[in-house]
Amino acid sequence: MSFLIIIHELGHLLMALLLGGELIKINIYPLGGISKFKFDLNISIIKEFLVLISGPIMQIIGYFILVNILKDYNKLISIYHYSILIFNLVPIYPLDGGRILNLFLSIFIPYKKSLILSIILSIIFIVLIFSYFIFNNITINIVVISIFLLYKVIIEYKNIDYLYERFLLERYLNNYNFKKGIIINKINNFRRSKRHLIKINNNYYLEKDILEKKYKRY
Repeated sequence: MSFLIIIHELGHLLMALLLGGELIKINIYPLGGISKFKFDLNISIIKEFLVLISGPIMQIIGYFILVNILKDYNKLISIYHYSILIFNLVPIYPLDGGRILNLFLSIFIPYKKSLILSIILSIIFIVLIFSYFIFNNITINIVVISIFLLYKVIIEYKNIDYLYERFLLERYLNNYNFKKGIIINKINNFRRSKRHLIKINNNYYLEKDILEKKYKRY
């Protein structure tokens, strides 16, 4: 199990480094890990998806290596492998599945709203999973995992305003060259991977002008 978790996080790490990210820390838990990297929040959706999906892909590769080396333990290895894989792909933020869900949402809705909706959906999934086990086979492990996930989701919720402020500040400080543009009516509707024209009282402003007004006092 430790090997599978480490190889999973190694997949995230290698792809992140390949795309120019820097490792901040890796936390290892009984059913998986959470890696944090230094990336711009305005990194392209495709690049972030590659980092996220590389963990499960590397774990699958590691799984096939293990079952061919330790053939007498194939059943036990399979149980560990699928437990870790399914746990990490559950759409609960900040697990891989929750982050992939957030990426998908951010394609269609503003970044801040995608974060909020990801948190709401994460709580719903935690409640549904916990409710399922209550009526089937509840164990102390399920209780601990549910509490842990809820704790992580609450932390992510508290960080939303900070993340969005950082998201805007990055756009103010850096000259991103986004190909597609959209018209929005307020600063809370900024989208990932898009440039913006802000409409206020029938007047149109470039996003650089709006961000300049917001941050120039600093």
